[in-house]
Amino acid sequence: MTSDLDKQFVWHPCTQMKDHEILPPIEIVKGEGPFLFDNNGKKYIDGISSWWVNLLGHSNHELTKELQLQSETLEHVIFAGFTHEYAGKLAAELCRLAPGNPQKVFFSDCGSAAVEVALKMSFQYWLQTGKPKKKRFVSLSGAYHGETLGALSVGGCSLYKDIYKPIMLNTFDVPGPDCRPKNDGKTVEERSLEAFDILKKVVEENHEEIAAIFIEPLVQCANCMNMYSPVYLKKLRDLCTEYNIHLVADEIAVGFGRTGKWFACEHADIVPDFLCTSKGLTGGYMPFAATIVQDKEVFDAFYGDYTEYKAFYHSHSYTGNPMGCRLGLKVIEILESKVMAELPERIKVLQEILEKLSELKHVGEIRQCGFIGAVELFKNAGNFENYPAEQRVGWNVYRKALEKGALLRPLSDVIYFLTPLNIPIDTLRELGDIAYESIKEVTRKQDGVKVRK
Repeated sequence: MTSDLDKQFVWHPCTQMKDHEILPPIEIVKGEGPFLFDNNGKKYIDGISSWWVNLLGHSNHELTKELQLQSETLEHVIFAGFTHEYAGKLAAELCRLAPGNPQKVFFSDCGSAAVEVALKMSFQYWLQTGKPKKKRFVSLSGAYHGETLGALSVGGCSLYKDIYKPIMLNTFDVPGPDCRPKNDGKTVEERSLEAFDILKKVVEENHEEIAAIFIEPLVQCANCMNMYSPVYLKKLRDLCTEYNIHLVADEIAVGFGRTGKWFACEHADIVPDFLCTSKGLTGGYMPFAATIVQDKEVFDAFYGDYTEYKAFYHSHSYTGNPMGCRLGLKVIEILESKVMAELPERIKVLQEILEKLSELKHVGEIRQCGFIGAVELFKNAGNFENYPAEQRVGWNVYRKALEKGALLRPLSDVIYFLTPLNIPIDTLRELGDIAYESIKEVTRKQDGVKVRK
């Protein structure tokens, strides 16, 4: 009955719905720790944290208790002219944990919204401080900052962006630090530096018009888990400082321990002007986001008498939601009390899994940044020849992994690991084994080799 209603009425995200003729949506009825359970009782390891949001496992008892307690006292209150206990507490904690010495936090309800907030704040700041020409932004190829038009404009993933270009912002489109495999013999750092040199030239020529540059620190997750060198971030920070441009760190996917540190910016020892966070902020329990503002002078540019009309007129109905704030505080407490200290052991196990996967014939590269790992599959791993798109190798690995009890949704022909941070070691190893067998069986079939059942 449920599947019939879904088929009749629901339009799923980022999905060619015709694929459901082959693989209908799996109905999940329960989550527990790193596992999901479908309506037939089958168990799946959630290898991608249900789109990178589930930080501490499904149905986490501590988080569930906090949500229940808060919902019984105050589920929501308008955040204009009102506040509540947990908003200030969470803002203070975010300012304590984020790089530098942040001064203010603006809450919103999803990652795209956090990016839109930073984009609009940057533009309005320059406008209200006598620099009205600074109204354009840089779009780095491969970048992904969300699906709303502003966030999409400063991104650079052509799959999501190109069709909407006629209705988007006029950005400076610049090649990003593409460090995926190529037959050029260059290191990740060399490619990162080459990309930076191109960006530097664009900035030098157009800095009077550029308000801000948005960057996903170290990992362009939606771009097939493209990972680049911290040297790019260091040089970008210096460049933005030199030319009076805001640097916005999009830590929505990579923040809260994903790279082994609280925030990925820490690997390059840089302090962004704005830092956007969401996804794991509530442990995957509900949509919630924050834009962390480094300098008080940004806030001061919006501060004045009512009739000056300098305020930041941006709002969301659920801004500062009490349940989201209380969950965020509990997530931070759990991370600090135990999870972050145990993360190095899990990072090491993930490294071992990736090294084993690298032995497979069609794995052309393994990539790892902290507790994010990826393997890229090629028809010919020796010269990085891609599989034809119509063979859909990554999707077939996904299907095979589902049969074996794991959720490993691919990015093209990249199979990646982005599990809850507290996944048990044995379960993590099991996930690696499922990935190994699934890749081996699918690629052998593509080679025309019969696979023994």
